[in-house]
Amino acid sequence: MTFLTRLFLCAACSVVPPVISAAPTCSHLTKLLIPNTAVTSAVEVPAGTFTPLGAPGAINLPEFCRVLAVSRPTSDSEIHFEVWMPPAANWNRKFEGVGNGGFSGSLSYSTMANALQRGYATAGSDTGHVADNLKFGVGHPDKIDDWAYRAVHVMTGNAKLIIRNYYGRLPQYSYFTGCSTGGQQALTEAQRFPADYDGIVAGDPGHNRIHLMAGAMWTLAAASPLTAAKLPLITKAAIASCDTADGVTDGVIDDPRRCDFDPGALLCKAGDKDNCLTAPQVESVRKIYDGARNPRTGERIFAGWTLGTETSWTTYLVGPTEPRRNEFWKLWVFNDPDWDWRTFDFDRDLAFADTKMAVINSVNADLRPFKARNGKLLMYHGWADDNVPAADAIEYYDRVKVAMGGSDRTTDFFRLFLAPGMGHCSGGEGPNTFDTISALEQWVELGKV
Repeated sequence: MTFLTRLFLCAACSVVPPVISAAPTCSHLTKLLIPNTAVTSAVEVPAGTFTPLGAPGAINLPEFCRVLAVSRPTSDSEIHFEVWMPPAANWNRKFEGVGNGGFSGSLSYSTMANALQRGYATAGSDTGHVADNLKFGVGHPDKIDDWAYRAVHVMTGNAKLIIRNYYGRLPQYSYFTGCSTGGQQALTEAQRFPADYDGIVAGDPGHNRIHLMAGAMWTLAAASPLTAAKLPLITKAAIASCDTADGVTDGVIDDPRRCDFDPGALLCKAGDKDNCLTAPQVESVRKIYDGARNPRTGERIFAGWTLGTETSWTTYLVGPTEPRRNEFWKLWVFNDPDWDWRTFDFDRDLAFADTKMAVINSVNADLRPFKARNGKLLMYHGWADDNVPAADAIEYYDRVKVAMGGSDRTTDFFRLFLAPGMGHCSGGEGPNTFDTISALEQWVELGKV
């Protein structure tokens, strides 16, 4: 049978790609020619204790191929990333991208280690810079873009290419997991790059970034009458009022929305005392629960803080002399290191920031392209999160339901889980340890919600 005859007979057949031999060694990957990217190191790491530079401590790992690379998608970009790959015999044919925290460029080595131990090829990036401050973006808009959205996408594409060249095939499934800024990165991937991942885990996302930081200013001002000494009093009263709403007395508020606790119940009857709140303090707590609002329109700027989190308000609201991440406004919005946050106009200045720095938000509720590719999104948030209020995640989820045309068209690809008593990404008095990746695998690969 001639070649043309065989071609004619198989004209309707599926095209089967040729089998590509894997790279002979890990070190061979340094020879890859990737546009705008250089593989700077590729070495076999033996099983045992391993301490990456910048990691908080030693990690016990199985053997793997460790690839270090740098991408420069723009003339001012320098995105460092790592890809860790188990031996072919131990690979589960999946890839897990890993997110970051804060504005930091530190890789989440512990999450990468967990992925590797489960048989995943995994990758993380420094988002294009190292230090956890905002000076990196001054005069460098491309670096802001790298942090905001580009670095994780570039890391993802290049990691898949490196994986393909090491194993001779692309991953069968790709997942992304992150919490806090990593949760924002997760939503960014679903919103901007729906083809990057089959399944995404977004934990306690700080996705509404501009309004999160504006809310910090507004709430710091609103909290001025409060003292740290009185915060435990409020938490104790809130828990006492709300704990039994779920039928169980366990010191954890199951769903703060079911409780109508009013701090006015703590109003001092005869002068300011340690076991009560003054009238200004009562009003302050009410404002903090309600959330930041535009003083001209009354429109909500950012979600309020949750009942039961009051003791933790000392971190950002009661005690600090300037708002959280104040350098964002000084260095990125107003370009003035001497700018005074007390001059902020929550009407005009916020509108200006929303326009100028829109790139750092991940608030697009239209996830139809992600759903169309059969993507699955699992989002979770701790009710006792003292960093990003859980109500902000709920507001985003509700907006997605509207954009998708209803709850039924949302829950088939996107679910939100709220963890009672859990803090920011972990910790707290409630359940705070759960296996999100296994749950997502069941949903993506087997259709088990």
